[in-house]
Amino acid sequence: MPAAAAVPVVRAAPAAAARSDGGFPVKIVRPEFVPDASLSREKMADLQCEIADAAVFADDLPFDPTRICGDGAATDTDQTSLDDLGGGNADATDSGTATGEQPLVAGVDQAFVGDHAVSAIVLLRGGEVVERVHAVEPAAIPYIPGLLSFREGTAILSAFDALSRDPDVALVDGSGRIHFREAGIATHVGVTLDLPTVGVAKSLLCGAPRESLDRKLPQGARVAIEADADVETVEPGTRIGEAVQTRQFEHSDRYVNPLIVSPGHRVCADTAVDAVLACADGYKLPEPTRLADAYADEVKAEVREELD
Repeated sequence: MPAAAAVPVVRAAPAAAARSDGGFPVKIVRPEFVPDASLSREKMADLQCEIADAAVFADDLPFDPTRICGDGAATDTDQTSLDDLGGGNADATDSGTATGEQPLVAGVDQAFVGDHAVSAIVLLRGGEVVERVHAVEPAAIPYIPGLLSFREGTAILSAFDALSRDPDVALVDGSGRIHFREAGIATHVGVTLDLPTVGVAKSLLCGAPRESLDRKLPQGARVAIEADADVETVEPGTRIGEAVQTRQFEHSDRYVNPLIVSPGHRVCADTAVDAVLACADGYKLPEPTRLADAYADEVKAEVREELD
């Protein structure tokens, strides 16, 4: 099969700009929730409470979630170009729901070059890459726990705007419902775009696991994360996500820490975990976010040269 370079790469215009290439950008459905870094921290927190109230932490999916990553996920050296799929000018409404094909799954990850956020999106169908885009935006505020979307959200929305097809679901590097106000970056983006999203975090921001995570969990293990006193918007004890063991050493005293998975929008906790496990392909990260992470690192050199 062709190498990954055959997959078209697009750099995004700002999220608010109209597309000039005839594409069909993912639409911002709730413009009042577009991240505004000029807000005070108090106003940001208030907006997150509104986002949490608008979020749907139950399945509302336009496809069968059991088909999310197909029979197998792609690898860095085993990907399919748009030419192999019949050309790169497919209509943007060409989703798995309209044609009976497997859903279009977006992996979203971020990197930084100086004070600029680089958001990378890799779009897959049945585990095969069909599109890659990235966007670069200034990071207007420093990292503040719980307010990540106001630092990185603008770049993510710009990258979604560059896509030529509408994804059916997005796996986002970061928290969803597991958040102080149930409005992590996956939830913020999902509600703003009204797109089903799953938060895939590498560490626990808040909440309490029902069982200790400080041990070697078997591959496939799931441990519920419940709201605790740090979660302001829901009763303590409410399940807000799970720790998920996607990979583990079999014959070693060493162990791999689990991922922290939570619903972002229009997905329940069980389906969020099922999606991550279905997209795991021998790595800790599910394939969509793993490829987005690799792509974000790949374009950093290009972005650094452009910014200099």
